[in-house]
Amino acid sequence: MSSSPRFTAARTTASKAARSAAARLRHPGTWHLRTRLVAVMLALLAVICVLVGMISYSAMSMSLNSQVNSQLAQATSRSHDFNLNAPSGSACARPDPLNARGTGTGQLNAIICGGYVVTGGVLSPSGTRQQLTNNDAQILAGLPTAGSMTDQALSIGSYRLQAVAVPDGGVLITGLPLGAVDRTLAKLVLTIILVSLAGLVFLGLAGTVIIRRNMAPLEKLSAVATRVAQLPLDAGEVALSVRVPDTVANPGTEVGNVGHAFNAMLDNVSHALQARQRSETKVRRFVADASHELRTPLTAIRGYTELLQMTESLTPGGKTSLGRVTAQSLRMGRLVEDLLTLARLDDGQPVALRTLDLAPLVMDAVSDVRVGAPGHHWTFEVPDDPVTVKGDDGQLKQVLLNVLSNAAKHTPDGTTVSTVLTQGADGAATVQVTDNGPGIDPAFRDIIFDRFSRADASRTGGQGSTGLGLSIVQAIVAAHHGTIRVDSRPGATTFTLTLPAAQAELPATGSERHLEGHGEAVSSIS
Repeated sequence: MSSSPRFTAARTTASKAARSAAARLRHPGTWHLRTRLVAVMLALLAVICVLVGMISYSAMSMSLNSQVNSQLAQATSRSHDFNLNAPSGSACARPDPLNARGTGTGQLNAIICGGYVVTGGVLSPSGTRQQLTNNDAQILAGLPTAGSMTDQALSIGSYRLQAVAVPDGGVLITGLPLGAVDRTLAKLVLTIILVSLAGLVFLGLAGTVIIRRNMAPLEKLSAVATRVAQLPLDAGEVALSVRVPDTVANPGTEVGNVGHAFNAMLDNVSHALQARQRSETKVRRFVADASHELRTPLTAIRGYTELLQMTESLTPGGKTSLGRVTAQSLRMGRLVEDLLTLARLDDGQPVALRTLDLAPLVMDAVSDVRVGAPGHHWTFEVPDDPVTVKGDDGQLKQVLLNVLSNAAKHTPDGTTVSTVLTQGADGAATVQVTDNGPGIDPAFRDIIFDRFSRADASRTGGQGSTGLGLSIVQAIVAAHHGTIRVDSRPGATTFTLTLPAAQAELPATGSERHLEGHGEAVSSIS
């Protein structure tokens, strides 16, 4: 049975999350500062607990082993004295040392004669004698007789043993169990572990709360910095009123000093932005006033040149010179109109928005541009249903004309320029103008919408440009709450214009849906 797509997707997401968490754990530098502080604190506490535990274990082990050694020495002395005070005879006929006075439960005694255990056993808790096994007897027979103490694992448990020589050539072995020592040390280790874990958990929780509370000012400072980073400070009038709270900007502490310095920096930036805005306002007012004043002399120049051409008899050279004057005055007039348009848009003058169908504007714009660039192959595609947006038809027509004429100016003859109008599920209208020309230089794409930016050297074409066309396009689109972007590579350059959906829909009218001389909504103009 195959798993469902939803289960597979959930499992994939969980696997990615697990890998991401594992990657963060392997790189502590990516942790939050709060997490790192808690981790360092817990690591130091863990090291301290380990050191305390090792010292405690060593001290307890030394104390318990010293007690066992003392008790074993006393037990050996009692057993030895018991054998010495017994009636004389051969070593193999000595009495059982377990019968000596003061013998405790669990004590082991054995007598070895001729390499064999002739008597040996352990005093059980009930007071009876427990015999040793053959393996135990072999271990005891191999013990050194120099009186040193050794630990051996017997069938009845771990024992500390001591072997001493007795008269008549025998060997007396005495042993005490180590089970009590092992159990005490095990309880000590368990206690240390439990206490350490409890301390780590408690300190981790308490440290998290304390560190979180002490780092709250830093989080407030970070929040203010994030809000400032998201403000559009590059252009326009900016009200930089956000500041770090006084509770965080109180000098005297490390965080307070940072907050105070941050507020001072914001004050400085705010003053700089206000100065920049005043300067930009003066420049825009000057450009608007100068452009407006230039319209009158330009109109007079064009009028007098046209009058001279109609009333005076000029030489061929004079006609050529007068024609150049006329052409340059027309170019100057277009530049002045562009500057006035940008000045009005910069001033934030409201756009007269109305609900309109974008399809006729697209078809009219393509038809108008193809007249000036007959060497290109022009195509357009619009849907059958109306594509309604809120906008000013004159300004949107200017946007389309600027983008299309830009494609005509900077691509060679024979280039195909296609315009596609679509409407998304959310009602937003999208216009894509694509040409198969040589493309745009990647270094120029970032500034293509800046004012007076030109890239004539990057794309072929012989016509001059003021560098304001795409700036006007971006300004008009922004005034309509839309967006425009460019994607380019050799053989495919696309300008994508997106406008928000209109609140009301217009009924489709047949006469507005077609270019003159064409009866289809999808046409090709060569």
